[in-house]
Amino acid sequence: VSDAIATQTVLVFPRILPASMEIAPYSPMARAKASTVPEAIPGPAAGIITFQNIRLFKDLSVIDNVKVGLHNHMGYSTITGILRLPKYYKVEKQMTEEAMELLKVFGLEAEADTLADNLPYGKQRKLEIARALATKPKLLLLDEPAAGMNPNETQELMDTIRFVREHFDMTILLIEHDMKLVSGICEELTVLNFGRVLCQGKTSDVLNNPEVIKAYLGE
Repeated sequence: VSDAIATQTVLVFPRILPASMEIAPYSPMARAKASTVPEAIPGPAAGIITFQNIRLFKDLSVIDNVKVGLHNHMGYSTITGILRLPKYYKVEKQMTEEAMELLKVFGLEAEADTLADNLPYGKQRKLEIARALATKPKLLLLDEPAAGMNPNETQELMDTIRFVREHFDMTILLIEHDMKLVSGICEELTVLNFGRVLCQGKTSDVLNNPEVIKAYLGE
């Protein structure tokens, strides 16, 4: 495997970023939080990142993992939670309903009460994306989502990403080395070779570019 492959990055831009999109630098707090949950990008139009290594709350149920994402825009005070005030039950009911709707989108509703750690790898990846969507991002960043997947799981992931792009009205940015996945869902690509832009444009044009092929196959 050449360094060109190891350092190659493919970016997907299904839609043009809105003019108001601002991606602020990561804060130390955001970096610390990224060790356990998808990392939110602060700013007026937030984004969310899923990582190559799955980062679920494995000791929580499937539905509770999604509800963690919903706490970004729904919630109640600590006192309300401790005293179980009426708002607590109202918000919890609403979050449960919204979480179940997201699980249905990914075909995970039957495993809602299953521990996340007991899901097959492919379903864990779907759960991670469902939890990211629960935060209602405008920009979804997927860092090598097909890592460790078999061909069947990769095909399911491809279908899932297409569905998210078409039904959730958001921009997706994908970093990936799996060319079957890339060619199957990407509209535009940017290829980086050793940190420099090697080629950028429509998917078919980029994948047939001699310089891109050379970076993959060598001289």
